[in-house]
Amino acid sequence: MKYLWIILLLLPFGLPAQTAPDFPRIDPTAITIVRDAWGVPHIYTQTDAQAAYGLAWAHAEDDFASIQIPLLAVNGKLASVKGKNGAILDVLAFIIDPGRAVEAQWDSAFSPAFRAVLDGYTQGLNAYARAHPDEMLRKDAFPVSEKDIIKGYTLALSLMTNVQFDIQRILGNSLVEDQGRGLPRGSNAIALSSRKTADGNTYLAVNSHQPLEGPFSWYEVHIESAEGWRFIGGVFPGGVTPFHGTTPNLGWAHTLNYPDLDDVYKLTMHPSEKNRYRFDGDWLALEERKLKLGVKLWWFLKFPYRRTFYWSKYGTTLKNDQGYYAIRFPANLNIRAAEQWYWMTKAQNFDEFRRALAIQGIPGINTVYADREDNIFFLSNGLFPDRDPAYEWQAVLPGDTSATLWPPDFMPLDSLVQVTNPASGYVFNFNNTPFNATAPEDNPDPANYNPTMGYITRNTARSLRFGELIAQYDKLSYDDFLRIKYDQTYPARLRTNNIANLEDLLHLDPARYPDIAAAIAVLQRWNRSTEVHNRQAAVFNLALRYLLDQLEATGRMDYNNTFPEAMLVDALRFAQKHLRKHFGTLEIELGRLQVHQRGDKAYPVGGGFDILAQMVGRKYKDGKYRAWVGESYIQLLRYSRDGVEIESAHCYGASSRPESPHYTDQMEMFLRRERKPMTFDREKVFADAERVYHPE
Repeated sequence: MKYLWIILLLLPFGLPAQTAPDFPRIDPTAITIVRDAWGVPHIYTQTDAQAAYGLAWAHAEDDFASIQIPLLAVNGKLASVKGKNGAILDVLAFIIDPGRAVEAQWDSAFSPAFRAVLDGYTQGLNAYARAHPDEMLRKDAFPVSEKDIIKGYTLALSLMTNVQFDIQRILGNSLVEDQGRGLPRGSNAIALSSRKTADGNTYLAVNSHQPLEGPFSWYEVHIESAEGWRFIGGVFPGGVTPFHGTTPNLGWAHTLNYPDLDDVYKLTMHPSEKNRYRFDGDWLALEERKLKLGVKLWWFLKFPYRRTFYWSKYGTTLKNDQGYYAIRFPANLNIRAAEQWYWMTKAQNFDEFRRALAIQGIPGINTVYADREDNIFFLSNGLFPDRDPAYEWQAVLPGDTSATLWPPDFMPLDSLVQVTNPASGYVFNFNNTPFNATAPEDNPDPANYNPTMGYITRNTARSLRFGELIAQYDKLSYDDFLRIKYDQTYPARLRTNNIANLEDLLHLDPARYPDIAAAIAVLQRWNRSTEVHNRQAAVFNLALRYLLDQLEATGRMDYNNTFPEAMLVDALRFAQKHLRKHFGTLEIELGRLQVHQRGDKAYPVGGGFDILAQMVGRKYKDGKYRAWVGESYIQLLRYSRDGVEIESAHCYGASSRPESPHYTDQMEMFLRRERKPMTFDREKVFADAERVYHPE
């Protein structure tokens, strides 16, 4: 098949790369990439644009396949490569339509400084593709443009602000019914000031829980530019800059939040004229949008997928048996997120960091911050329109009036929930309510914030457990900090962000359910730990998996759900049946049920859903589950007046290529809860280098 594309391959890449005329062609010899003993790239350049080129090249060397996935999806080409799983993302990209805002805002959205960085990244990615044509998933996807990169950001951020759940609820059981699987399940972030630490340093835990591999997985990188861009942290495939981590002076972590970041409208359709809807007394025509995909079946065989979607004044519009529904959300109306992250990574102090936040390009996501000046800060970020409080914005809204059509102007940064330097000396977030972000006496008051923002008021099991642990300390040593970060025990009162009555699972009456009396007895002996050797946790983890699958199948993962007792019983039946079938007994070490596997390596692993050291698996083989979402890239930071001490670990290694020595070389360290040192010391980086080179 690949030989049929040879002419197409030669045509675009036999010509000069497509770059904006204002930006010079980057000389790869001006870029130095230093690979350390773990394979992590340290990129040294004179300009930021060169650094972005180096980032694109180094990341492509290690995981070019994952970088291509969002770029294919935003152009409707992933299904032709990845089959049905690719079609899911193609459909979501078509519905979200990131290209609409990109085209409308392109000429005015970005500063010249960031355009140069974006151009440098695009040059680097296209240069890698030209040099490695056999690695392209589709030859006609290259050269990519700067607009393709920004469309990828828009798609990813739309999914991270959870619009897919409303899409699923409207469409029901359709091609996108499994869209939630494999997306982030949660993240952790903790910052402690000197008021809370025994050594007087400032601590930060950067601990996002992401898929361990694929287009939402972390890649570690160190960037050094003579223009002042100095950063060590994590980036997703296709990211022009790192997304979280540290400069020599400051750092931050991100967690997903769940405020009301999209609105759903029911359109009033004309009684006789097709595709016309009422708006402010007039009848307007829906824009009809036809999606055509060729979904790969086997090798060159494909089946066609056809579906019609729409666009109204509110935005993307979907049809089901009940009528036409529009969804409006800021994530596909604002394209400046990539530039905001650039200036965040360039900030030298807290004031500059806040100025970067004020760009308000990132549509959601919490930020937990710390710096060497002993500042700590929490922000529950979001792009919130100025909604009319007369409407119930978390319900389905009338789609026939301009009163519900908010403009793309959003509430200013200082109106969002935030905590700066609390007296308690700590801030945190574990995907829980932003009104529980520090000690109870320092927490924000919900009454002080606009209720139409729809901030959640629920806690996660992780936030409850953290509250139990942090209350035990007046001041924490670094070892205390590590014990909390790696804790794998559920809280005394068990609930998650999306299951309010999970505690009831642990208190079922065996007399009422004799068929699962054995499983109930196991849970009653359980100490709530999910450590790798725990012999009762497997029953709980499987039962919880069953409940979460029910929520995902119905698009209710973002709701506060209460399960009837009959569903809890069914969950325990599932767990009992699975363990007896595959292991012959109900009490096995958790590490027999779930493994941390890549290539020819497979190790027992602890953890579960919504614990501090979280790990959630996918079906693997022989009744086992393979770690898939959770602990992935960990960065732990200690700031002082002298600088920053950096420790990090990746769940696998720096490379996603099986032939690389860095494909699995961090796995054992990761499982031992150890970390490698990272540094901004240029002399040390070069002295310890495994390889020093320029992009080809």
